Amino acid sequence: MRAAELVILNTCTVTSNADDDVRQTIRRVHRENPAARILVTGCYAQRAPQDLAGMPGVEWVVGNSHKVRIPEILDSSEGAPYHGGVYVGDIFAQHDFLAAPVEDAAGDRTRPNLKIQDGCNNRCSFCIIPFVRGRSRSAPIDRVIAQVGTLATRYCEVVLSGINLGRWGREAGSALRLADLLRRLLAETDIERLRLSSVEPMDFSDDLLGLIASSPRIAKHVHAPLQSGSDRVLRRMHRKYRPKHYEDRVRKARALMPDAAIGADVMVGFPGETDQEFEESRAFIESLPFTYLHVFTYSERPGTLAAECGDQVPMAVRKERNRILRDLAAWKNLQFRISMIGKTLSVVTLDQGALSDNFLKVELNRGGKANVLRKVEIGALSGIGLREADPLMIL
Repeated sequence: MRAAELVILNTCTVTSNADDDVRQTIRRVHRENPAARILVTGCYAQRAPQDLAGMPGVEWVVGNSHKVRIPEILDSSEGAPYHGGVYVGDIFAQHDFLAAPVEDAAGDRTRPNLKIQDGCNNRCSFCIIPFVRGRSRSAPIDRVIAQVGTLATRYCEVVLSGINLGRWGREAGSALRLADLLRRLLAETDIERLRLSSVEPMDFSDDLLGLIASSPRIAKHVHAPLQSGSDRVLRRMHRKYRPKHYEDRVRKARALMPDAAIGADVMVGFPGETDQEFEESRAFIESLPFTYLHVFTYSERPGTLAAECGDQVPMAVRKERNRILRDLAAWKNLQFRISMIGKTLSVVTLDQGALSDNFLKVELNRGGKANVLRKVEIGALSGIGLREADPLMIL
């Protein structure tokens, strides 16, 4: 294999473990390919540029605020205009959407992920993201429509994403909401299916839920971060809703869409989380119609309020609580999949298998072209998903 001349690392900094992984990767790249010039970008580069700039082999450190200028930085024959090749600033603006080509959304995926929102105005006590992504800002509506229109000529399904997607359009002076954007996309593009990524629970308005439920071109998939089902833990996290508010949104979604995927992010082992608070969270989760969970073990993130708390939960306890919720999630997902047997689902075909409208993996009876929407009758469970019914058995 020919040695690389340039290596670009796009980094995460959501946990201290993520930072450790980045540094280990940089050292490995430099060790295996000492002549390579390394450019480090992303959230870690934005948060702690000087830590990275001093590492062997690193020539440029480009924060999120300057990420869109990477081609210009690499093409420059005059060297870095910032000391030590560090490109980091405090300005986060719409130019990061305007400069990003639509091809970035597609890549090699059969379901392109189009980022239409960045940044976050919340200040959750465990999260560093607002400090490395800036305040919430939205891609201009006409640009989103144009991008989705372009993607619709090549793909059946487009996933709309963002750091805090539900805040799309909510800049000062704007009356736009995410549901308004979806209506424009349905009316002005030929996209066959839109799917929303994660949306904060209180941004799932009645209007948005009603639109998702009523349109056959929007995936029946609701992902709303929960983090904890304990009121006291949510308050310490500085989350902006209480369990009763969250429950109202989830039950509204289930009433409107009986077969929808409903998922959540859940955190265990947050500082000070007692056995009683964890049990409150577990029981709350058990009571709701979730079809899957993303369970995270709390990890200290230097620079956040939660990391300064002295009441840290022992790691062994965190891991056991993680296991308990993962087992609960697996049971809920199994019950949901069992309920799909005998039903007909709309799926988008992938390179291997397919993905249903309600976010279930489906094994198909026959191969075929990826990136096609079709109806599939479900005949049985598979190891982690569903299996299409044998046509000889459909009589």
